[in-house]
Amino acid sequence: MRRSNKVIISCAITGSIHTPSMSPHLPVTPKQIADQAVEAVEAGAAIVHLHARVPETGQPTQDKAVYAQFLPEIRDRCDGIINITTGAGLGMSMDERLAAANWAKPEIASMNMGSFNFNISGAAGRIRDFKHEWEQPYLASTTGFILSNTFDQIERGLRELSENGTRFEFECYDVGHLYNLAHFVARGLVKPPFFIQAIFGILGGIGPDPENLMHMKATADRLFGNDYYLSVLGAGRHQFPLVTMSALLGGNVRVGLEDNLYLSRGELASSNAALVSKIRRILEDLSFEIATPDEARAMLDTKGKRAVGF
Repeated sequence: MRRSNKVIISCAITGSIHTPSMSPHLPVTPKQIADQAVEAVEAGAAIVHLHARVPETGQPTQDKAVYAQFLPEIRDRCDGIINITTGAGLGMSMDERLAAANWAKPEIASMNMGSFNFNISGAAGRIRDFKHEWEQPYLASTTGFILSNTFDQIERGLRELSENGTRFEFECYDVGHLYNLAHFVARGLVKPPFFIQAIFGILGGIGPDPENLMHMKATADRLFGNDYYLSVLGAGRHQFPLVTMSALLGGNVRVGLEDNLYLSRGELASSNAALVSKIRRILEDLSFEIATPDEARAMLDTKGKRAVGF
């Protein structure tokens, strides 16, 4: 694993897991997404990971016309690295999932490294009143949902987005996903340094145990040596303990309302910036330095903020 004296903070701004009924602070409209992304960068995030939502209902969308309403504003108002999802909303086709990143040609795009059961139905049982009709069935349907990223799908995404100079956040929800990435590395489809986002705590993926983080890191060390940077995402209440552990192991961190709605027990985070500020405070109290966007660009070898398509 590559180590730096700087820790990269990524912030996942809105995502497709949480719905508007779960928190009034979840950004939905293009203006809200842009404002929260800029505030997160100002608070210390080097990378902002972005999804789009239908402004009227908050439903996930990959409509490039919606992305066009906030991507240029984020680019012009801050120096943060823009990272666009290819996971998108549940049940979307590969054409839909790749549409925004193919149009925007961002510095980074996410790439899920395998198919797996993806169950977020438990959240539906904790909400008494839904604001929108789509929310309850969207969540409940995941008891029978497989998040699909076959080898064919992954290869298509890697080839198409690489042609635009986009690099990847390789999202690994289990140990097998690291081996899937090693397969594409061996075939020469992706080049180092690899930015590996190890994800813990999603039902269907690897559990949020510290021992699992150690196992994921040891496996990645064996497969990729010094050719990768580790970052860690912990779902829900596991966010801050696991990402802090990542930094202690020499890795990087991801926070944000896509992954966790709470600042502390029972206290909803008022914004993405609040989550970034908390992890920055923890890291600086532990004597870590926070990477600027340009330092993160140099570490991850991205093409630069002006070489995008928007």
